[in-house]
Amino acid sequence: MTSKTTQPKFPQAAMSASREELTDLPLNTISGNIPEDWSGHVFIIAPVGTVASGGLPNPKGTHIFNGDGMIYRLDLQPGQVTAKTKLARTPCYYADQATFTHPTYSTYQFQDHGLLRFSSTLGLRDEVDIAFLSFQAQDEQQSRLMITYDAGRPYEIDTASLEVITPVGANTEWQPFLPFSYPFSPVLSTSHPTFDGYTNEVFLVNYGRSLVNFLESVRLINGLEQLSSEMEALLQAIAQLFQTPWGLIYKFSQSLWPKLFGWMEQCLGISMPDFVYLLRWDGKGKLQHWKLVLPDNSPVRIEQSMHQLAVTQDYVVLMDTSLKIGPEQILNNPIPDSPETERLLRVLLTRSQLPNSPIYIVSRADLVDTADTVVVRPAVIPLETVHFLTDYENPDGQITLHAAHLCATDIGEWIRQYDVCKFNPKEAPPPYLRGMLANGQMDIGRLGRYHINGETGQILDSQVIYDIHRHWGIGFYAYQEQLPSGLPPKKIDNIYWQSLGFWPELLTEFIYNLYADYPYRAATLTELLETLHHRPSSLFRIDTIKMEVADAYDAPPGHFISSPQFVPRLNSNGSSTDGYIVCTVFSGNSNQIWVFHADNLAKGPVCKLGHPDLNFGFTMHTAWLPAIAPRTSNYHIPIQQDYQPLITQTTIQRLFEEAIYPHFPETRE
Repeated sequence: MTSKTTQPKFPQAAMSASREELTDLPLNTISGNIPEDWSGHVFIIAPVGTVASGGLPNPKGTHIFNGDGMIYRLDLQPGQVTAKTKLARTPCYYADQATFTHPTYSTYQFQDHGLLRFSSTLGLRDEVDIAFLSFQAQDEQQSRLMITYDAGRPYEIDTASLEVITPVGANTEWQPFLPFSYPFSPVLSTSHPTFDGYTNEVFLVNYGRSLVNFLESVRLINGLEQLSSEMEALLQAIAQLFQTPWGLIYKFSQSLWPKLFGWMEQCLGISMPDFVYLLRWDGKGKLQHWKLVLPDNSPVRIEQSMHQLAVTQDYVVLMDTSLKIGPEQILNNPIPDSPETERLLRVLLTRSQLPNSPIYIVSRADLVDTADTVVVRPAVIPLETVHFLTDYENPDGQITLHAAHLCATDIGEWIRQYDVCKFNPKEAPPPYLRGMLANGQMDIGRLGRYHINGETGQILDSQVIYDIHRHWGIGFYAYQEQLPSGLPPKKIDNIYWQSLGFWPELLTEFIYNLYADYPYRAATLTELLETLHHRPSSLFRIDTIKMEVADAYDAPPGHFISSPQFVPRLNSNGSSTDGYIVCTVFSGNSNQIWVFHADNLAKGPVCKLGHPDLNFGFTMHTAWLPAIAPRTSNYHIPIQQDYQPLITQTTIQRLFEEAIYPHFPETRE
C-alpha cells in the first residue's frame, strides 16, 4: 500500500462555520472581475451547528449535517455582490434554544444523535438545512421559496427578510413515523420535493419505515450513552470475545439486525407499519394525500430514504435513495472511554447502503380526488443514487431519468474519534475532521441516463459513463431551471455536477471493510489504494444527449468545489449554457465564492469573492430567483393552533407560551 501523506489535506474551512447573521455585506473581489451582465439572487443553505455547539466545529463530533440551517443570500448586481444571512428559526429552533439556556426547561433538552437531534420529551428537531424549492401558486406573479429537510416538514420563508413564515401543511396533515405523541412529531419527508411550473403543483412525500424504529427506544439510546460501569464492563467482555475478523462480524450482523428490530417491536407492543404517501399541494390550500401500494396491494417499503422526487408531464418518480438512516446513525458516542466496545457496537448495528436504486412510478392521471390509494410501477436501477432529475417531456410514456451514482460512497457515515485511517492504520484522522462524512469513496462515481416505460416500469435502455480521474464523490448539481419565459425547460440537455474529489484521510478502515465487497466495482481495491495521481474535486458539464463530459474544471490540489448554481445572463438567448455557475470553494482555512462562465468551465473562474465575516462551512443545495420581495401569499399555518393539541404537560405549555408562540403571531403584517 502506497502512503498518501504527501497529498493535500482536506480543507479545515469546510468544518468551520459561524452562526452570526449578516446584512448587506459587500463581498471583496479576491481576483478577476464581477460580471456586469447578471442579476437576481443566489440562495445557499448550510448546517452551522446548534445552540449547544455554538457553530462549527461541533465539539462532540456529531454528523456535520446535524445543525440548524443558515440561509445565505447573494444579491447579484452588475459588478457587485452583497450577502445577507439568517438562521432558519423554526418553532423547534426556539424550543432548542430555550431548553439549552433556561434552567427551568433543561430536563427537556435536545441531544445530538448522529444525523438527528432529539428530545425524549419534545420530539425531533426539524433542522431544515438541506435544500430549497422555488414555486408559485396559480395566478401568482411572485416566486415563493421553501427550505427542506429529510426528517421534517418543509417551511416557507420570506425571500426578502429570510424569516421563516410557515410550515407547509399542518401537523395533522403529516403522519409521524413513531406511534408516540410528541410536540415536535418525528416526520420523514424529502429534501427535494418537486414543482411542476406548467401546472403550479408541488409534489412531496410522507413515509414511515417499520424497521426504522430506532427512536422509539430513545431511552435505550440515552442509556447507552450513560452506561453503568457494570454494563460497560460487560460490553467490553463481549468485544474481547468477538476476536473474529471485522468482516465476518459485519456479515453476521447484516442477517441479525432485521430480526432484532422485529423482536424489539413485538416486545414494546407497538406497530410501526411501512407507509408512503404522495402529497400534492397547490400553494394555497390543504395537502392532498394518496397512499402508494405495489401491484400486489402491499405497501411500498422504503429501506433507506426518499431524498428526492421528480415530476414529468404524466408521471411522478420516487426513489429509495442511498442516504441511509438507521440505528447506527443515531448512536453518536456512547462509550468514550472504550473505543473497542464502540467499534463493536458500530459493526453490529451498521449495514452498507443498498447497491441498487429502487424507483416507484406514479401516473398523475391516477391522482384523483375520489382515490385514496394509488398503485405504483416499481423498477430497479443498478447502482445507488442520491440525486436524480427527469426530463419534463415523456413522449409515448417514456421517462428520461438522469442520475448521479455515488458508488460505494456512504454519506450516512461520519468520522468518529475512534476511527483509524486506512492509508495509515496507526493514525486517527485529524481531530478537526470528526463529524465529516466518512467520504473516502470506495469506488468511482458514475453518471447515468435511463429511458423507462412509465406504464410498466421497464428500463428500456441505459447509458452509464465515468471518468476515473474526476468523478470521485459526485454530489450537487445545477442546470437551467428557468427559460427566459419563466417556465422550466421540457428537456434537460446539460447538467453541471461537482465532485468532492478523493481525500485519503476521509477513508477510514471501517468504511473500507464495509464496502470492500461492493458488487459493481469499477476501480479495483488495488487501484484505489495504490494509484498515486491526484484525484481532484471538479466542476463538470454533462451533455445528456451525447452522454459525455463536455466541459470541466479541476480544482487545484487542496481545494474542493461545492454547491453549484446556474445563473442566466441578462437578456439570455435561452441556451442552457448561457450564463454563470456560482460555487462555494474551500481550501485550507479559506472559504470563497467562485464564478465560472457556464459555457467555458475549463477557462477557470471569472472571479473569486469572499469576506472574513462570511464564514460558512460545508454548504448544501442552492436556488436562484430573478427577484425577491416581501411575501404576499395568504397561506399560513397558525403556530399556536398547530401545536396546542400536542401539548399535554403544564411545564411544556409554559415553554411554548414563553419561548415559541411570541415569535409566530397568528397574522403577519
